[in-house]
Amino acid sequence: MPQPTTRFEQLLEEIDRTPWGPAEQALTAEAVALAVEIGDEQLEYRARMRQTASANMGGATDVMLNSFAWCLARHDADPARFPADIENGGADLMWQFKWMAASLRSSPAFSQEQIAAVLDDMESHYRTAGIGMSGVLTARFEDAWDAGRMDEAEELRVRLEATPRDDYSHCDACGRSQIAGFFAATDREEEAVRLVEEMIEGGFSCGEEPEHALSRALIPYLHLGRFEEAKAAHLRSYRLAKDNPDNLVIVANNIDFAALTGNEARALTMIERHLPWLAHDQLNVDGHHAALSTIAFALDRVTAAGHGGTPVRGADAAVLVPFFGEHDGVWTAEQLAASAWAAADRIGAAFDERDGTDGHAQRRARMQQLAEEHYDVPIRSDVFAPAPTADPVDADGWYDRAVAIGSYGSEQDALAAADRAESAGLSDPEKRARMLGLRIGALVALEKFDEASALLPPRLVELRASGQDDQAALEERLGLAIFGRSTPEDIAELEREWTDAAALPARPRADLALTLASVRAGEGAPSALELAAQAEQIYAEVGEARLATTATLTAAVTLLRAERTVEAAELLDRVADGEHVDDGHRARALDLRARVRGGIGEFAAGAADADRATGLLAALGAERALANAQLLAGALWEDAGEPDRAVVRYRLAARLVSEHGGDREGVEFRQARAMLAAGDAAEAAELLSDVLQREENAEAPAGSRAITVGLLARALAGSGEFGQAVGAFGYQAGLHAEAEEPAEQALAMLEQARILARFGEMAEAIETLEEAAELVRPTEAAGAITQVLHELGQGYGAQKDERAFALFDEVARVAAENEAAWLIADVTDSRGRAFAELGRVDEAVAAALTAADGFAELGDAGSAGGSELFAARVLTEAGRRDDAVPLFRSAIERAEQIPPLRQVAALELGDVLEALGRSGEAAEARAIAEA
Repeated sequence: MPQPTTRFEQLLEEIDRTPWGPAEQALTAEAVALAVEIGDEQLEYRARMRQTASANMGGATDVMLNSFAWCLARHDADPARFPADIENGGADLMWQFKWMAASLRSSPAFSQEQIAAVLDDMESHYRTAGIGMSGVLTARFEDAWDAGRMDEAEELRVRLEATPRDDYSHCDACGRSQIAGFFAATDREEEAVRLVEEMIEGGFSCGEEPEHALSRALIPYLHLGRFEEAKAAHLRSYRLAKDNPDNLVIVANNIDFAALTGNEARALTMIERHLPWLAHDQLNVDGHHAALSTIAFALDRVTAAGHGGTPVRGADAAVLVPFFGEHDGVWTAEQLAASAWAAADRIGAAFDERDGTDGHAQRRARMQQLAEEHYDVPIRSDVFAPAPTADPVDADGWYDRAVAIGSYGSEQDALAAADRAESAGLSDPEKRARMLGLRIGALVALEKFDEASALLPPRLVELRASGQDDQAALEERLGLAIFGRSTPEDIAELEREWTDAAALPARPRADLALTLASVRAGEGAPSALELAAQAEQIYAEVGEARLATTATLTAAVTLLRAERTVEAAELLDRVADGEHVDDGHRARALDLRARVRGGIGEFAAGAADADRATGLLAALGAERALANAQLLAGALWEDAGEPDRAVVRYRLAARLVSEHGGDREGVEFRQARAMLAAGDAAEAAELLSDVLQREENAEAPAGSRAITVGLLARALAGSGEFGQAVGAFGYQAGLHAEAEEPAEQALAMLEQARILARFGEMAEAIETLEEAAELVRPTEAAGAITQVLHELGQGYGAQKDERAFALFDEVARVAAENEAAWLIADVTDSRGRAFAELGRVDEAVAAALTAADGFAELGDAGSAGGSELFAARVLTEAGRRDDAVPLFRSAIERAEQIPPLRQVAALELGDVLEALGRSGEAAEARAIAEA
């Protein structure tokens, strides 16, 4: 075990390379504790200086204030032993001074005199150290603005702009963001947006930037009518801010935006997610005020949208009682809004009393003004939970619902309805027997055999009370076997019973036939169909139409397992579209038919069936089954090429799964994929970052996380965040490496390289592709091999590197081995372009024309025309215009159904003909372009 001082140095090294967050905060606390144990104040000073910065980034205000005060006292007593700057980033006392006044200001527990004393102390230290006044003026400006002394704040802003910048000025990102926020608060919205856009275009960033600046620009963007920019800013700001509790105010700004823009469901989801942040930093009372005001404002909008009775999940947590007060039961949106307004007003009044201004009252007035505004900027990531189906009014109503849900086969939904029927006082013995039978069957399906067995005795009692002695005798002999349990012993008992089935009364014999049909269908036995047919006939004869339909569906499932799809479809049509079929059976038939239609490529028809099933299940209140049906509908609409429709279904499925349990990550991954296909890349990126975070918290396998990261990277690229996309593709590659998936790792690196090349980073792109090539060559993944080597060859070709041709040969060989004719044509086209880069005109033209012929044979006129157009350009640039003319004409002819290609080729042909002095022909060519 290392010595304490050695361990201390190791801790500092680990702290300095660990990103801000809980892990880094824990390391910092450990370093402080170890220094105290060692008894060395200089070591403790080094640790506490880091702790001050750490606490500032993590929103631990009490830790930050105590740590700073300890360090400042040591520095003032002995500046030589305890220097102001320990040369470790934010571990600089004079820089940390800037955080102190703001921290005191954030709680009304600190007086205005205490804040002024800190500001004066800061100025004194700066002057003693020979530091410029930019940092001090910034702190005084922030104090005046936060207190509502707006004239003084404006005067200080002007002085700040005229003061030379120095090492203690705000960075470019923070400075622009702060002034942009002030401009927005003082109705200079165009100036606010200008500053934020300058910051984004300049690529300025810092600890909470650009997310804070973007959040400050949201309402100005709306007021200026720039809705698309507002939406993009919101999605980026929230995605960057949503994982750090110190970003409470940034998140509040984004919730305001969601509430203002018709995205009330999204606002509610964001509130539920971030409610725990209120309790994160007890001294950040000003942040609490902003958050509570936002919660109240947004929930008022939720109520106005007709959802005031919606429960706010998590609002009843014990840590939130100091904010909202005691409350019986679940908080609804409308109730919580009123409590949040009351809490915000209490806090605002305390601040105004402390400051002697009406600053917080003015903020309240601005929020009230916003209540009159509305903007239509739809975001499709969230949806309100479906309005609850009206509950039955009596036991018989619950009985009917339970039976219908049982007919569909949703065990948990059926159990819940059966419980309600029994608790409502179901009196009829026959109905009580049926409810017990339903519960036993559901519990067996869930493999809760002990619970099911416990219900057998009361089931037998009710059967006999209702005159069903024969049925009771059968169930007493077979136990759970007749309800679907299928151990070898159970199956043997069923088979033995069936040998004497002729002696059984009709109804028990039908039950036995149906149970045995299900068992044999699972084993693939042809006799299952005969048993199902017998059961259906008997049930029909004894007037049990519902059970006859169950037998029909059992036969359909049996046929599907035997891949007799046409026959199965006929039975499903009969149930799905027949009369006198209960809603549960109809929904099951529609569900199965949707899957059948999807399996044979009739995706839209299958999706329509799934949608019909969801409507029936919603009416039955079977929400667990509804989630699965929505998921099926989404998948089928996605396969049908209708991602917009798929998003709607996945979104509701995700909401239901989050409430009732299930594979939430899987549903939201599908939702994000459909969003990306529908063109909503930024929304997809936000959702995928949430999915990834949950997968990482659950320590999902690296290969699974890699798939999520890959889609996230594509979403980031699709929303224009190429720098982050490069990083995400790199992370994906690392996860594939961890999962020992070299081909997938190489493809992730390929995507990295494509973005790097797009932005002119060719050397890094080629280096990445070379590494990917080494990874992928030993694999048997022909597709990955050809993609990586082809791209690397193109990169070499663009750099006039003759190594390109060996790679093209390698790609062509693999393509030939796999009969990939289109790829052979494509790599031949790439060969021609590489020849052209090297000035080898005849070889370039020959390769391009060979590629054109290959594309044409495959019916790809666009690619064929593109290759010919390239060959014509090569000849033109070489001064061989006469030779180029027929190639331009051929490209135009191939592009008859491709207007953009036809137009470009015709215009270029016109220029060539004009240069040859053939003006009439040039005019004719240009006319083609204009047609």
